[in-house]
Parts: sequence; C-alpha cells; structure tokens
Amino acid sequence: MKTIKVAAAVICDSILYRSRIFATARGYGRFKGMWEFPGGKLEAGETPQQALIREIREELETEIKVGDLIETVEYDYPDFHLSMDCFWCEVIRGRLVLLEAQAARWLTKAELDSVNWLPADRELIRRISQQMQDSNKS
Repeated sequence: MKTIKVAAAVICDSILYRSRIFATARGYGRFKGMWEFPGGKLEAGETPQQALIREIREELETEIKVGDLIETVEYDYPDFHLSMDCFWCEVIRGRLVLLEAQAARWLTKAELDSVNWLPADRELIRRISQQMQDSNKS
C-alpha cells in the first residue's frame, strides 16, 4: 500500500493557551465537505515544519509559527496509508483567507465534536482536547 507523508497545522489562538483551534472543510475530492486541519504533502527534501509554512501560505495566505509536535497519526485509508505529523501552530502574520477550503471555523474544546472530521483527523481530536483549555478559562 502506498504511504503518503503529510503535515497538519493545528492552528490555535495561542500556542500557550490553546482555547480555540482553526479547522477547515475540504473543498475538493472524495472527502469534500469533511473537516480537517490544514496542511499537505511534504515535498522532496522538506521537513514537516517547512512543509506546513509553505502549505499554509499557499492555502490560507498566512504566515504561521510552528510549535511542538502533537503526535504522528498513522491511518490506513482503503487505497493508501497516511502518515501525518501534527503540530501546534499560531498565526504570526496575515489573515486566514480560504483559497482551497469551502468553509472554516474556530472551535473551542467543547465544539470539537460539532463537525464531521476526516477519519485520520478524528484520531487526533482526543489528544488535542486533552491539551486545550476551556474557553472560559482563557
């Protein structure tokens, strides 16, 4: 089975406090309309952090700071294996402009289950929830 290596940005309002995260609804392909964390495939010679900076600039016209690795999700879709490095990130310059996604939302910890996540992203939600603060404590 083919392995696809990607990096995902869990963009939060503050890397220190993490009371809200940014999620996007996929605007194309088989999983159109399902929710995910922005990011994409690593190019040859790129680190996951470099890929995220490039991908977020391309997808959202925004510059981010890449923080700590949350975890690497390994997930088998029917026709490929996904290896996804997921990092805490925050916006350092620009506004989040949707160039590829069909929708976006800032989600609090209590709202994480309010969208239909892609299967591999669901694997990450529990870990993210444990590391987020309740919005009324921020």
